Amino acid sequence: MTAWFEGDPTAMPQLTRRQFVKYTAAGLGASSVAALGFSPERAAAEVRQFKLAHTSETRNTCPYCSVGCGVILSTLGDRAKNARSELVHVEGDPDHPVNRGTLCPKGAALLDFVKSPNRLKRPEYRAPGATEWKPVSWEWAIDRIARLVKDDRDRHFVRTNAKGVPVNRWTTVGFLAASASSNESGYLTHKILRSLGMTAIDNQARV
Repeated sequence: MTAWFEGDPTAMPQLTRRQFVKYTAAGLGASSVAALGFSPERAAAEVRQFKLAHTSETRNTCPYCSVGCGVILSTLGDRAKNARSELVHVEGDPDHPVNRGTLCPKGAALLDFVKSPNRLKRPEYRAPGATEWKPVSWEWAIDRIARLVKDDRDRHFVRTNAKGVPVNRWTTVGFLAASASSNESGYLTHKILRSLGMTAIDNQARV
């Protein structure tokens, strides 16, 4: 190290093993202290705001499969002056007895499902023989369905069987229920269909 200290620019510093270990330990210690937040320079600290701080929570059921997992929908907006709330976050419901807060990949992607540009937001109708679907209003769709139900039931309703026993059956139309419905809506749906005499009733969970 003599030539190096004497100012010879061409000379390489000669370190002993003890000095190398000492300098390495000092550098490692200094970098570790800085990594822990003890930086010699003043840091501009800022607390990040919780993104769900001003949202409203609504419990719902995942619409995908027959498991019926519970989800929590977080919406932003106070709905003042008919302002529509915007869905900003979806997570599993930890209090739900089915999924206990967990969600599968499809359930975790419900936010994209709601905000998809391909999502249908109004009924569409394809007339017999047509090749394209056309958007229609909800009122037109409900009236159309009610008219077809009434006409088919009046045409094919069976009051008695071959032995004259009252059966009150309507066997020409079936109904496929959604597995993501609640118990209350499922009970009302079942009661209405049975009161019409419908016998072909199935659920999405079996398909």
